[in-house]
Amino acid sequence: MHPFAYVRATDSDQAVAVVSEDPSSSYLAGGTTQLDLMKDGVLHPSRLVDITRLPLGGITHTESTVRVGALTTMEQLAADPVVTDRLPFVREALLLGASTQLRNMATIGGNLLQRARCRYFRDPTVAACNKRSPGSGCAAITGVHRMHAILGTSDHCIALHASDVAVPLTALDAVVHLQGAIGARSVPLTRFYLPPGDTPHIENVLQHGELITAVEIPLPPRGTRSHYIKVRDRVSYEFALVSAGVALLQEDGVIREARVGLGGVGTVPWRAWGAEDVLRDAPANAETFLAAARAALAGARPLPGTAFKIELAQRTLIRTLETVSGAEQ
Repeated sequence: MHPFAYVRATDSDQAVAVVSEDPSSSYLAGGTTQLDLMKDGVLHPSRLVDITRLPLGGITHTESTVRVGALTTMEQLAADPVVTDRLPFVREALLLGASTQLRNMATIGGNLLQRARCRYFRDPTVAACNKRSPGSGCAAITGVHRMHAILGTSDHCIALHASDVAVPLTALDAVVHLQGAIGARSVPLTRFYLPPGDTPHIENVLQHGELITAVEIPLPPRGTRSHYIKVRDRVSYEFALVSAGVALLQEDGVIREARVGLGGVGTVPWRAWGAEDVLRDAPANAETFLAAARAALAGARPLPGTAFKIELAQRTLIRTLETVSGAEQ
């Protein structure tokens, strides 16, 4: 590991000022995998600004939203009674996201900012990684890519976004609140992440030094049912091959509102807008669910090692829709 300076921030303004003024500084917070990447030789910040003791935790509620401080842990959010009652698929995604020990350390802000788990990105001995070294190529495209994306990919990068909880949060139109050197701003999660295109090294809209301070989650109408299913190679402590988060509001067997997010398939947490369009004002039956699943995977660009994900994701989404709607076969 390269030498670096360590600063423990005393308030948000100080943290933002220190990082903003130094292009080689980074924040240290639970869940970002910052230290892992430093140990692996992928990142080499000259200064780490520790924000873990800033007063950016806590959960507050209104009639229509849940506001979550960025340093709230995954376990704390999963235990919140409003989340349990009104946002079951958020709770399920949190509990399926990591071990209990990690959930007690990883923060919501850190989880949303975790870097790609691509083995080629995390191995600096591999030269071809556009995310790590722009213009060098993408070793994953011609290498082992079973755990990579099929939606939102480009010829320059197929790295997957690994967060579980980002899937239902994206489906719910959650908003990320940011603090930067020139003030505060808010960004919908659907516009926070950037597909790789020809700039895979730019993963989100954060400016250098900007800090996530909170995430605001809109509450769906009462009566909405939701569920999150995660398909993986082993029962625990594993990233998703595919996952689906669904929230439905039904009336007399007809779906009035639908929210659909997919994980394990996208370079960003994937909002399945096409599936939502199919589901809205349609009967909750097998024909509708199949059409929605096909719409959700429209535009997928699989490689030989990821071709299986199309059918697996469709089946996972159908199963989730069946469970949420009560129309299980």
